Amino acid sequence: MKEEIKKIDKNGTWERVERPHDKEIIGVKWVHKTKTNPDGSIQKPQKKCRIHQLDVKSAFLNGELEEEIYIQQPQSFVKQGEKRKRSPNEPTLYIKTINSGTLIVSMYVDDLIYTGNNESLLQVFKEDMMKTFEMTDLGLMHYFFGLEINQEEEGIFICQKKYIENLLKRFKMAGCKSVATPLVPNEKLRKEDGSAKANASTYRSIIGSLLYLTATRPDIMYATSLLSRFMQSPTQIHYGAAKRMLRYLQGTKEYGIWYKPETDSKLVGYTDSDWAGSVDDMRSTSGNAFSLGSGIFSWTSKKQERVAQSSTEDEYISAAESARQATWLRRIFEDLGEKKNQATEIYCDNKSAIAISKNPVFHNRTKHIPIKHHFIREATADKEIELKYCNTGEKIADIFTKSLARPKFEFLRRLLGVDQKCIKEEC
Repeated sequence: MKEEIKKIDKNGTWERVERPHDKEIIGVKWVHKTKTNPDGSIQKPQKKCRIHQLDVKSAFLNGELEEEIYIQQPQSFVKQGEKRKRSPNEPTLYIKTINSGTLIVSMYVDDLIYTGNNESLLQVFKEDMMKTFEMTDLGLMHYFFGLEINQEEEGIFICQKKYIENLLKRFKMAGCKSVATPLVPNEKLRKEDGSAKANASTYRSIIGSLLYLTATRPDIMYATSLLSRFMQSPTQIHYGAAKRMLRYLQGTKEYGIWYKPETDSKLVGYTDSDWAGSVDDMRSTSGNAFSLGSGIFSWTSKKQERVAQSSTEDEYISAAESARQATWLRRIFEDLGEKKNQATEIYCDNKSAIAISKNPVFHNRTKHIPIKHHFIREATADKEIELKYCNTGEKIADIFTKSLARPKFEFLRRLLGVDQKCIKEEC
């Protein structure tokens, strides 16, 4: 805050005055937000583009106003304004194209990363930004929001090893005995399990920390999502499951996702659900994942909003959620100049759900399903997405809907692209 005040004084951003009684003061409400999976670079590892980083020293002091405005001096930081060619589909993403050169910038408050396919364009951008604003050139990106980024010829590897080590120390689990899976296979957790109540504050701290870790660890996405359902009143059984998660991380703290270059990147999705998997309210859990050929870059595990009356219905609802995500991703790629002309294939193991997605007629099996889920029919008719059948044993998204036995869990984890850093061809 002291550094910001110095910059405010240096730039003459405002002048301190007594509060005028006849002027309205702009109020300030402070909300802490954590954003995971920044989308500004979701495709560039496929093109062998290096990602660079700049740190803005005085991010909030450069706007010009004609109006006279009075604000109450803040207790913390303020948000940065927005400029340049902003993506209409992702508020942190900016794209600039000159001839055949493309510059891509992802910005969150005062943290900025950029990449592109033209070195001179990148250099001009960096020089212009450093002339206009007070910035520090951090060079190639190696560390961003707790994510460790290793950029090599073979691709980009992201992990959160240091974060995991600090997490284990914080909860006195450093050096603990590891386990092979995040959850006990086929275990069903419930709100009231007969065990004593656990320390809710500690439990919430663990789950909150794990939620941030899912930015690079899709293999713990389902387990973390499941345990987050019990944060209001956790029991000793829930707390034991959370500690098991930490033991799993002890043995896999060097794991992350490897993104390899692809000459012809194809957007592919996977969808799955676990019918009535929640023993408390009989709701299903939906899961999906998307890949461009190597590690997945988008994933979700979420309990459905209503009780599904059949396995077909819950698979159809899950597929509809996946279709919405695919549609958004297609728009992002179009903003990046990589428009997907062919339908995005989304793999599902329920033939009835696939048939319903291609049938424009409402009947007894579908008329009770909320209208919003029938979006998938329009996306299919418009050839934006195409549901395709895959065998149950090959469903990547299965790992986002239920606890699995070790062999299947490890098999699907490899398909996600989650492994140790040494997963190159020669390793």
